[in-house]
Amino acid sequence: MWALIFCATLVAYLPALRGALLWDDNMHVTRADLRSLHGLWRIWFDLGATQQYYPLLHSAFWLEHRIWGDAVLGYHLTNVALHAASACLLVMIVRRLSLPGAYLAGFVFALHPVCVEAVAWISEQKSTLSGVFYLAAALTWLHFDRTRRKSLYFIALGLFVLALMSKTVTATLPAAMLVVFWWQRGRLAWRRDVLPLVPWFVVGASAGLFTAWVESTPRLIGAQGAPYALTLPQRLLLAGRVPWFYAWKVLWPANLMFTYPHWKIDSGELRQYLFPLGMAALAVALGLLARKNRGPLAGFLFFAGTLFPVLGFLNVYPFRYSYVADHFQYLAILGIIVPAASGLTVLAGRISPGWISQGKLAAIVLPALLLTTLGAATRQQSAMYRDYETLFRETLARNPGSSFLHSNLGVILMSTGREPQAAAEFEAAVRLTPLDPDYHVNLGLALAQMPGRLADAIAEYQTALRIDPHLPAAHLNLGLAFTSMPGRLQDAIAEYRQSIAEYQTAVRSEPTLWEAHFNLGLAYAQMAGREADAIAEYRTALRMKPDSALAHFHLGNTLHKMGRVPEAVAEYQASLRIDPDVPEVHYELAYALAQIPGRVPEAIAECRKMLLLKPDDEPGRQLMASLLAFRDGRGR
Repeated sequence: MWALIFCATLVAYLPALRGALLWDDNMHVTRADLRSLHGLWRIWFDLGATQQYYPLLHSAFWLEHRIWGDAVLGYHLTNVALHAASACLLVMIVRRLSLPGAYLAGFVFALHPVCVEAVAWISEQKSTLSGVFYLAAALTWLHFDRTRRKSLYFIALGLFVLALMSKTVTATLPAAMLVVFWWQRGRLAWRRDVLPLVPWFVVGASAGLFTAWVESTPRLIGAQGAPYALTLPQRLLLAGRVPWFYAWKVLWPANLMFTYPHWKIDSGELRQYLFPLGMAALAVALGLLARKNRGPLAGFLFFAGTLFPVLGFLNVYPFRYSYVADHFQYLAILGIIVPAASGLTVLAGRISPGWISQGKLAAIVLPALLLTTLGAATRQQSAMYRDYETLFRETLARNPGSSFLHSNLGVILMSTGREPQAAAEFEAAVRLTPLDPDYHVNLGLALAQMPGRLADAIAEYQTALRIDPHLPAAHLNLGLAFTSMPGRLQDAIAEYRQSIAEYQTAVRSEPTLWEAHFNLGLAYAQMAGREADAIAEYRTALRMKPDSALAHFHLGNTLHKMGRVPEAVAEYQASLRIDPDVPEVHYELAYALAQIPGRVPEAIAECRKMLLLKPDDEPGRQLMASLLAFRDGRGR
């Protein structure tokens, strides 16, 4: 049966297995500067080295990159395997609790389409990995509760800590275990049930508060400012609405989206109070029902309690775009799935058609029909994650009012050379959210690539800086624009310097900081007597991004210009090791080698490589002719 769970999960997620890197996957798949043993050390001990401080998660990504590099299939298979493993652990937990429908609950969890975002999106390995440790900790704790063996206690606590180091929403586990014990026993005993979990609450609360601090710190994630400025009444309204939304998606998983519409939470609108009032009424009704059956209230408490970190009381970065996301309820849905699976199993067993004894037909056909429907929906949903453009176009069709989606679709269109289409998407984002400076920067980037639109691009960068004078990307791109204008090189240098200062102040781990140093180096290289400054900036850029072939190439050019030919050769060779198919680098390397005694044969070899890549290059042909003539002259 375990193998069947894995096979069913794999079949359901086949369309996503070769899906490309999406939104912030490049921030999770280990960057070049973190791929060494020192990089692994930084993952654990350098706060800000990774997007979020989840050291076990990023250690897993570090190890995975060692195994299969940038091949996306490996990451997707890992996510699917982790999700299937969680489904198997769920089966074991439900059986340990002596509830009917254990296998049905496991298969529903494995195949439910609301889990697609957590499984098909590489970045959300944080959900699938933490889910395995969360459920393993819960299962081990149930064994401890039965045997009271100290070794099991510490194993369970260790698994809980591993879950927290993968994703801190798992901090709700000790509260969930108390709910389970209350459901089983009808009451909680301090010494038996509560006291052993006190260290868990302390560890979980500490991890949660630390993550909340990281989320709100500008130098790290920066979930603060206008998008997060909710009053207490607004947060209470949000907390009352979110569980209804998620519960409906579990029970009727239609129209699922990567990004849902950003609700307007208005404490002056009376009908919005229906959500929290409905939650209160439901809690009272389930409390009354608990006198006869504690199960529904236990499921409700588990569901709502597991959602607590994302109900709106704490700021998390995605609230900038939407207050809800499917992956937020990855574990919370167990509070609905397990009671529903148990209830359906009991119900199916009671159905007994006259021509089929003991209801065996219903007990087989109804679950099979349910799982087939869920699996088909998951397969269809996972196909959205095959590439960035498909995901955002599909989501935009369902959520056309999202400026975030328009902007990100524009980024993809720009990366494939479709600047006019990208500009249209960025303009839509600006119309929807005119006070977001990032959207003005993106529009400026698209306009700068279009003939005759440089002045419009500069206007967009300047608009962004009026909204946020400390936005480093706006300074960086304004510097690039000035670089291409006659007589504006000093202005460009000033913008690059300001960009570097803002990056260092605002976002320590910003991956594009190297670009500011690189472009400042390019500007210095164009000024007489500033070659040493250019070299310093290139080297700084390469410390941040050692796999930049372009930075190695331009550093080589400046060294060559200064007569430091052997050093230039080393930089050209480093550039070609990263990207061997750039003819200009082969040409410059050949030219530099020709100036070193005894290295003309190597220069000829490089020139041949250049001509293979660019056969009609006239300077390359002339250099080859000169090298051959020199070689033949030396040979006579």
